[in-house]
Amino acid sequence: MTDHRGLKPYDVEVSLPTGRDTVWQAVTQPPLLHQWFGWEYDGLDAEIRQLFVDEATMWAPERMGWADGSFLEVTGDDDQATVRVHREGSGPSGPERYDAIEEAWRAFLTQLRFLLERAPTGRRRTLYLTGLTTGPKALALATTDWDRFGPRTASTVDPAGHLLVVSSRAPLTTKSPARTELIVTTYGLDDDAFDALQKDWTNRWSPIATNAETTTATDPAPDN
Repeated sequence: MTDHRGLKPYDVEVSLPTGRDTVWQAVTQPPLLHQWFGWEYDGLDAEIRQLFVDEATMWAPERMGWADGSFLEVTGDDDQATVRVHREGSGPSGPERYDAIEEAWRAFLTQLRFLLERAPTGRRRTLYLTGLTTGPKALALATTDWDRFGPRTASTVDPAGHLLVVSSRAPLTTKSPARTELIVTTYGLDDDAFDALQKDWTNRWSPIATNAETTTATDPAPDN
């Protein structure tokens, strides 16, 4: 039995205007997972297979679990569904304690919701921007309104229709620099358009973030 002592418990969920069976396919089939899970780097396919095929155990209909005691379940009916990711733990809980896996699920389920709500066409391509900056500086990069998902994660859709998700190790209201990540999700861009987007976002991110990095599908994952 896995020892859960010290782990932060969490419960993250999103509601979707999509039938349960469609959502279950999206969270279990690698080609569909690649359209929303994580961010592109040269090991994403292997990560998806490891997490959702090799290590996941099907505990019940529409529920899968992992060795740390966490599970993902889909509930609902033919018209709408809820995706919930839950982990038990005896460690300190509450919004003041940062947990990397919890915040990753907040970001990734936001990306799943965008995919299923908006049904964009074409291949997903992402930019993963990392560095030390403040929440206010990161949020100021977009002119559209941000939707908060807990104190450390927020999302918006820019005027071009790209999804932006910001996640930080500190609350986004904090004015002290902290490790911050911005995922820019696009669909259907050709190489020239994506290259131009990468240059634009790199030029916008670098001035506000120390140790700024930009990761795409051909790059290795950056150091955390």
